[in-house]
Amino acid sequence: MKNGFIRMAAATPKVKVADPVYNRERICENLSLAAEKKAKVVVFPELCLTAYTCGDLFLQNSLLEEARASLEQIIAFTDNLDLIAFIGLPWEHLGKLYNVAAAVSRGRLLGLVPKTCIPNYSEFYEARHFVPGMQQPVMIKFSPAGKAPYEVPMGTDMLFQCASIPDLTVAAEICEDLWVPAPPSIRHALAGATVIVNPSASNENTGKDVYRTSLVTGQSAKLVCAYLYASAGEGESSTDLVFSGHNLIAENGTLLVQSQRFCNEITYADVDLEKLHSERRRMTTFGPVSDKDYRKISFDIELEQLDLIRSFEPLPFVPKGKQDRDKRCEEILAIQSMGLKKRLEHTGCRNAVIGISGGLDSTLALLVAVRAFDLLNIPRERIWSVTMPCFGTTDRTYQNACLLAGTLGTTLREVPIREAVRVHFRDIGQPEENRDVTYENSQARERTQVLMDLANQINGLVVGTGDMSELALGWATYNGDHMSMYGVNASVPKTLVRHLVRYFADTCQDSRLSEVLCDVLDTPVSPELLPPSEGKIAQKTEDIVGPYELHDFYLYHMLRFGYRPAKIYRMACLAFAGQYDKETVLKWLKTFYRRFFTQQFKRSCLPDGPKVGTVAVSPRGDLRMPSDACMRVWVEELEQL
Repeated sequence: MKNGFIRMAAATPKVKVADPVYNRERICENLSLAAEKKAKVVVFPELCLTAYTCGDLFLQNSLLEEARASLEQIIAFTDNLDLIAFIGLPWEHLGKLYNVAAAVSRGRLLGLVPKTCIPNYSEFYEARHFVPGMQQPVMIKFSPAGKAPYEVPMGTDMLFQCASIPDLTVAAEICEDLWVPAPPSIRHALAGATVIVNPSASNENTGKDVYRTSLVTGQSAKLVCAYLYASAGEGESSTDLVFSGHNLIAENGTLLVQSQRFCNEITYADVDLEKLHSERRRMTTFGPVSDKDYRKISFDIELEQLDLIRSFEPLPFVPKGKQDRDKRCEEILAIQSMGLKKRLEHTGCRNAVIGISGGLDSTLALLVAVRAFDLLNIPRERIWSVTMPCFGTTDRTYQNACLLAGTLGTTLREVPIREAVRVHFRDIGQPEENRDVTYENSQARERTQVLMDLANQINGLVVGTGDMSELALGWATYNGDHMSMYGVNASVPKTLVRHLVRYFADTCQDSRLSEVLCDVLDTPVSPELLPPSEGKIAQKTEDIVGPYELHDFYLYHMLRFGYRPAKIYRMACLAFAGQYDKETVLKWLKTFYRRFFTQQFKRSCLPDGPKVGTVAVSPRGDLRMPSDACMRVWVEELEQL
């Protein structure tokens, strides 16, 4: 295991009803295949050693004895397999029959987990044969043929803990246990289980697969765990029911993989145990953890390097499907505009001032302001769209800014700042031909001064335009574009800004507005602080600080899950394979960490702004970070990559 990833599997072998020998052979075949694929946790369906649909044959001694003998052979078969497996079978104890999951690893039976909730309604009549399992584990004697007997715990409250991987703690519940109001897995997770396995025999009804999937993913989210669900499939009796072998593996609310239904197969997924551990650590409301009544059973597996079969979304802030993306965009625009609406109401301001450049960020801020003013029934003319051309302004961005202000019905105000900046240069002794950081930042601070003073003139509020990606990198002039009276884009990453503007362009009813928004989208991201080259933008932000899609990827995984640089690097190389080579990924990852740490002082004094997602950098909300924190630990790891 590296970076917290471990491969797990849900396997549905073809079975024959009441034929444990045949079923044992299929289970062993599946175990061999799973081991070859380096799966370390494998779960099989409920009662798969006999088949679930045996009916009254469960009361036959011959079947029960054959099932137990077959389990012994499976246990022996795992002697050289580096995994832990959970196998369903009927088990008699003190004259009662239990539906159990046998935990098996390296040639030993580790424990028997009985089913807690025995359904006896509709098509289910398990109470005819089985009794509910005991919560507190009891010790039973297991006597495998030809080997010395040993004691094995049997009960629901058991944790199977991996000696070499502290984050890998497995617990089991069986089929119906998940469908009840208070599943046993709740106790298991609170006691420390990070992985829940569920051997199941869930028959198919129309639409049931959707509900089953929601149960599994929802439980994994609620318990901040990985959930492995293996269901019975082909081979079960079709006297009254059909089983589809619907296997599911979910992680903290995300469905990693599901099998094709009506096709017995092994379903694999690389589960991120480090993510689960990080999320539980972050959630101070997860708990209280109590494992005092649980029996802990130790097992071990070898740590192996995996060629991950898991994929990573290159744009974690942006939903992949158009329908989900449009819904997210509408929701974020609503959050932004409602935040600004409240601020305008509270301050009594009926005017707003926005510096518009013809770029993406100021365009989004203006669109949000228009929405807020419409909600307040304040005429849009009270939004002052201020364009402040200077040395780097191009005709394209200037014209787009003017067109945008006009088509939205706001008041356009042009305040050229060239002469004011030149006077300032003379006052401080800055040669205009020296195009250093002073040359650039003087323009940004002059623009902020203009906006603030105009706001004072009209009793208005300066709406900030900077986005979260710029704040993460410190790509903002301190007390320049860094400052405003309310920052509507403060928690919107650059990769999402583009989609928000695109959504507005696609859904607005004004073709002129849509046209200018599309041209803004096609314009390179630039602060436009250096003179144009042959009339075109000479200063492209991503050439200087790196691609925003990479930085947003780094930002999301660093802040959301606390991942270390080596893990983020590995994930980014996979997510952007074919787009950026490893050297490029590492180059900009180093830039990200350096800028993120050194520029915290700019984030420590941010104006107010609404949080829109799970990652934000507000010093009052999600990121309480010292401005002078040392970055040695992270830099040293980066240098070793």
